[in-house]
Amino acid sequence: MNTKSKLLVGSSLALALALAVWSPLQAQSADPADGAKPTESQLAEHCREMKDQRLQIRADVKAQDVKLTEQLAELNGAAEEKKLGLIAVVLTSVVEQRIAMDVRRAKLEDGMMRHWMQHTQLGKDSMSQCPMCKGEAKTPTDSK
Repeated sequence: MNTKSKLLVGSSLALALALAVWSPLQAQSADPADGAKPTESQLAEHCREMKDQRLQIRADVKAQDVKLTEQLAELNGAAEEKKLGLIAVVLTSVVEQRIAMDVRRAKLEDGMMRHWMQHTQLGKDSMSQCPMCKGEAKTPTDSK
């Protein structure tokens, strides 16, 4: 398989992965099915889930950075005739990671916005008790 074919296959896989991840996520909702306000305990559980999601995204980004660093080291140490193929592998990997991570971040940010709105419906005391809302100066997916 030549380099152009590998790149086309890799790009197609990245697009398919993004669509596969994005479609089911669009169907999920943090809102109760019957349209009623969530209870404090339901909202607290949702707070924990979103915090866990944010932490998992951070951990996944760090793991992807480690893998990318390893791939770049392999690329830099490779013989000239292998470099073009390794560039295609690294580029495909970066694109796949970026597409998948953008979908995850968008889902989390959308969920957090809905979550904050639910807290505001329950009153200011509800928001002050939320670990995701109180003292949260960073955006939901900041990696710092």
